[in-house]
Amino acid sequence: MPLTLWLSLAAICAMGAMSPGPSLALVLRHTLGGGRFTGVTAAVFHAFGVGFYALLTVWGLGAIIAGFPLLFQLITWFGAAYLAWLGVKALRAGKAGALEPNAIVTSRGQAAKEGVLVALGNPKLILFFVALLSQFVTPEMSGVAKAIIVLTAMIIDGGWYVLVAVVLSHSQILPWLQRRAHWINRITGVLLIALALRVVAGPLV
Repeated sequence: MPLTLWLSLAAICAMGAMSPGPSLALVLRHTLGGGRFTGVTAAVFHAFGVGFYALLTVWGLGAIIAGFPLLFQLITWFGAAYLAWLGVKALRAGKAGALEPNAIVTSRGQAAKEGVLVALGNPKLILFFVALLSQFVTPEMSGVAKAIIVLTAMIIDGGWYVLVAVVLSHSQILPWLQRRAHWINRITGVLLIALALRVVAGPLV
């Protein structure tokens, strides 16, 4: 995979990881309820769940592209519509959203279990990955290239939420983010809508 193409993949995966939602709420809750390492545990196990869905998506996309190009196109457009819906939802969220603490006392075992379950219990991740990875997967793509895609999605997701857990474990940071949540939501919304338009425009490969 060319470096420029991989950088595009990394940027898109980062955008997906950074979008507000239940995953951010999960890491936030376990960080505030159990401390830094509990939040990091939730982040790492969430990344395992994301990697599982990314792997399923990459395998499935290759088969659909090869055998059912029209179906693949319809799925891609549906995924793009989902990205746009996420963007509109973020724009309308205002100051509400996943930055509300709602902390309870938690353990690392709970964090690990919930990290995986939040990822696997969110089938919308499949739609998200279809929209994202459709830009990079081709029928003739090698196993190594597919592995790079999956590992990139896992590492960026895990790395982002580990960073969130480390940063939010400092009590001064969360109030600062809460005061600016509306700007975070607006920026994320605009970028997600732009990403949806890029998906509709056609593949990057």
